[in-house]
Parts: sequence; C-alpha cells; structure tokens
Amino acid sequence: MKAPARNCVIVLCAIAIGLSGVNGVHGESNWPRWRGSAADGHSQEMGLPHEWNKDSVLWKTPLKGRGHSSPTIWGDRIFLTSALDQGKQRMVMCVGRTDGAILWQNIAWTGEPERSHGMNGWSSATCATDGQRVYAFFGRGGGLFCYTVDGELVWSRSLGWFEGPWGTAASPLLVGDVVIQNCDSDQDAYIIALDKKTGDEVWKTKRPVHRGWSSPILIKLDGRDQIVVNGHTGLIAYDPESGKELWNCRCESGRGTPTVTPAGGLLYAVNGLSGGGAYCVRPGGTGDVTESRRLWIARRGGRDLPSPIVVGDTMLVAGLRGGILTAYNTGDGSELWTNRLGGQVSASPVSYDGLAFFITESGDTVVVDPKSDEKIVTTNTVGATDGELFRASITPCDGQLFLRSDQCLYCIGKP
Repeated sequence: MKAPARNCVIVLCAIAIGLSGVNGVHGESNWPRWRGSAADGHSQEMGLPHEWNKDSVLWKTPLKGRGHSSPTIWGDRIFLTSALDQGKQRMVMCVGRTDGAILWQNIAWTGEPERSHGMNGWSSATCATDGQRVYAFFGRGGGLFCYTVDGELVWSRSLGWFEGPWGTAASPLLVGDVVIQNCDSDQDAYIIALDKKTGDEVWKTKRPVHRGWSSPILIKLDGRDQIVVNGHTGLIAYDPESGKELWNCRCESGRGTPTVTPAGGLLYAVNGLSGGGAYCVRPGGTGDVTESRRLWIARRGGRDLPSPIVVGDTMLVAGLRGGILTAYNTGDGSELWTNRLGGQVSASPVSYDGLAFFITESGDTVVVDPKSDEKIVTTNTVGATDGELFRASITPCDGQLFLRSDQCLYCIGKP
C-alpha cells in the first residue's frame, strides 16, 4: 500500500474510533414511548448519572395541572400530559430539553370528568412519538389525540366510556403506519389500531371484559411483529396487521395492570392482586399456551405492583405498599432476596450500566445493584418540595435523566 493511501486509512480509522466514542457517551437521543424503544425500561447509553442531589438539577420546570405520564423525548423536545381542574380539562404539552422552557401546551378536551382511582387521576398514559407527530390518550376524556411536534392538532378520536372506577392509563404504541391503543374496561373492552396519519380505524379486537391499564408492547418473533398485552386474565398476543389473537397465557390471579417486560427472548409478567404470580413465558404458539410455554410461576405477596425489570439474570419486582423489593432468578423463578426501598414505589423502574433505578413517591431514587452484597448502593434526591408525588418513570436520554412529579419536571446531568 502506498503511503498516502495508508495515511488515509489511518485517518478514517481515527475518525471512526472518535465517532464511536461520541456515540457511546451521548447514547440515545430519543425515548419515544413508554419504557423506551425496546419497551423494557433499559437504556444502553454510557455516561448516565449514578448519583445526584439537588445541586445536580440543571433545571426545574413547574407544570400546569397534575399528571403522572412519563416524559417522552424526541431530539430537543419533551412531551407530557396533564389534567386541570380535577380532570375537567386534559392538556398535552411540549417542553424544551435545553432549558425546560414550555414550548407549547394545548387543551385537548374539556368536559365532565369520569371516575378515577385516587392514585391515578386523569393524565397517566405516556405519549408516543415518531418525531413528526405525538399521540396522547385520555380515556373517556376525548380518547386519542394526534398533534404535530409543533403543537398543531391533526386528529382526535373518541374511544368510548371506559366503565370502571380506576380511570385509564394505557399508553399508545406506534407500529408501522398505525397507532395501537388498549381500551380495557368493565364494559366493551377491546384493543384498536388506527391509521396514525388520519385516525381512521384499521382493526378492532375484543378483549376480556375487565378494567385495566396495561400498555401494549411490540416484540419480534421469527421475523414477524407481535403485540403483547397484560390483562386481568393473563397475556394475550395479537397480529399488528389484522388484530387477530395469536396466543394467550393465563395468569393465576387478576389485575394484570403492570406492563409485560421482554428480556432475552422471553416475557416476564406480574399481576396486581395480592398473592398473584410473577411468571415467565416463552412467546409463540397458538391458542392457550399456558401449559406449554409458561416456563415458571412464582408466588408472591403484595399488590398493585409497578412493571418488573430484568437486569442480567435477575427479575426485580417492587411492591407499592411498604416498598418491598423482591429479586427472582430468571431461570427458574426462585426467590433470591428481598430488601426495603425506603418508601412507596408506584413508578416502573429503569436500568442502565447493570443497575436498576427505583423512584419513590417522595422523589428519592434508590439505586440497586443486584450483584452487590449491599443490593442498595445509593439513594439520590432532587430536593423535591413537600407534597410532590413521583409516580412517573424516570426517562434516561442522551446523558441526562428526566424526573417528573405531579407538579414539576426535573432535568439532571451534564448540560
């Protein structure tokens, strides 16, 4: 090889290494939906904060109304929802991630609010975005709304009455050209796919009739997409193109509100009723696959649980009341250990760098290392004021963390 060519290769290699380092540090610039791109609560970036305090807060933005939806991010825009006047108004808003400025906030719906659980309210479903449009769900409060990322209403569609005392909280899911919404209810429960550009119905499939707010996730099995939704009767998988039910796996007790968690080609689920099971399913098959594809089920105490998270070979499940954290072996479901998180936890956890991050309702973030002897390695705070409630999940994105209380949005990390 001649010297100039060799030098050119060296320069290109150096550029490639440099770019690789930049990507590794800055990581994912988008967090487009509930529990992230892979629907498992994991971020693959490097350089995210492990420890912080109130002095680590880059900015804090007060939000109108109250809400528990988690921050969704695309580029320099953060999307949230909120409810005003005890649910009589529903709002979609956009916050600039650089300085926390409110870029736009639109009242999507005004009317008489439906019943809702005291821990839920009227604005808990997390938005979904593809970088061009943002989708927000409010249940009876107007249904599903589509805005441009600049705040212009594209379409809205009422999706029913959602009978039941809990309200709604299932987040929309974008799959190809459709947006999919779980509409569990005590009457006329169904899952629906709408054209994401027009809001026109593409398909609609009945679900077991029972209230709930589990969000659908997307998995790929044998090269084909499947939608999986937890529910009162267990897991059900659907074809995203037709809505046809593909398979189902029964649970041992109801209230399947936590979102199912994918990891290593398997699915991990918990049920919200006291004494319900934590279980592992190998997706696939046809019809009722409970006996053939449910790999294990573990009995447990507690109720009203956040979604589980899998870190390595450990599944972590936090109990709302008492903040009891239980670790299970992903191979056989055996209980490994328990620990106290120091407060109530209703938000689903996130994970990066082999650690799990659980935020309590008072705003403390408990950092768990499943492989360490101590298990809990540190507890962080943002210095929240008395009365703030943290029921939204932490959003890690591009070197920063975003924590949402029912009143404020916090940004932590490097500018």
